[in-house]
Amino acid sequence: MTGRAAAPGYFLVESKGNWAGPGAEAFLRDAAVLAEAGHRVRVLLVEDGVLTAVGTGVPEIRRLAGAGAEILVDDFSAAQRALSATTLSPHVRLAGMDVAAAALTEDGCRGVWH
Repeated sequence: MTGRAAAPGYFLVESKGNWAGPGAEAFLRDAAVLAEAGHRVRVLLVEDGVLTAVGTGVPEIRRLAGAGAEILVDDFSAAQRALSATTLSPHVRLAGMDVAAAALTEDGCRGVWH
């Protein structure tokens, strides 16, 4: 059987905002490619990476969501930058580090931090 359940899972953490250079955008594009290939992909935006999730204008966020990736925003990082759920893209959800810890300990999870 094929599909997301059979494919390896990825938990990708982005700590840089898009203005930090092409690396952050490329990291999110790579995440979208993995999701489009059928892998289970969860992206956690932390530190300045949470600013990528503000509003609806970031094409990488829309592409990730369209590919079925789960996009999480670290609630602590968001609060430190005065962001609330109402200022964030509708494609993301706030999550705590407990969610990250649980995801990283799942069998077969591949974690990558950028």
